[in-house]
Amino acid sequence: MPENASNTTALRPLVLASTSPYRKELLSRLGLPFQTEAPAVDESPEAGEPPAKLAVRLALAKAHEVAARFPDAVVIGSDQVADLHGEPLGKPGTHERAVAQLRRMRGETVVFQTAVAVVCHNTGFEQADLAAVQVVFRQLSDQQIEHYLQTEKPYDCAGSAKSEGLGIALLTRITNDDPTALIGLPLIRTCHLLRAAGVDVL
Repeated sequence: MPENASNTTALRPLVLASTSPYRKELLSRLGLPFQTEAPAVDESPEAGEPPAKLAVRLALAKAHEVAARFPDAVVIGSDQVADLHGEPLGKPGTHERAVAQLRRMRGETVVFQTAVAVVCHNTGFEQADLAAVQVVFRQLSDQQIEHYLQTEKPYDCAGSAKSEGLGIALLTRITNDDPTALIGLPLIRTCHLLRAAGVDVL
């Protein structure tokens, strides 16, 4: 990071490289003015790519893609991948895929790998961090899975589970050190990266 980054980024615009309503709501909790921009990034995993590496790569790719369009801004990118024994599970997109995901995860421990990256092209700043959240799923019946999906419709959530809603009833335990990570943006790590980039959150 350039020595003068803390001075040069303090008044730069802040951009969230995401149109996720969950990440937008989380970032708004910090009380900082920001805008959202959709990143044009292919989220397909590379062959044999571990879920944690995939999450970090996509968070950085999203931040860089938006930062290229807003080079003066401090850009936040984030990505979440559900890790089932080393296999990445993304957003299901359809009801059928969500059913298949939840059937595979019942009774299992799943690690939700949530990465955040902060990039500013004009200062050359780039840092990323990863919050791993261990989640233990209940032994769910097919009827319970169907009821949950019809009620919540979490088809835009990695692993088909929306913990901030009814999805909490799917779980027996959550273990993490950054409480908002499971929702989609680890705010403790985000604050740390923003401070490193010269953005005074407080």
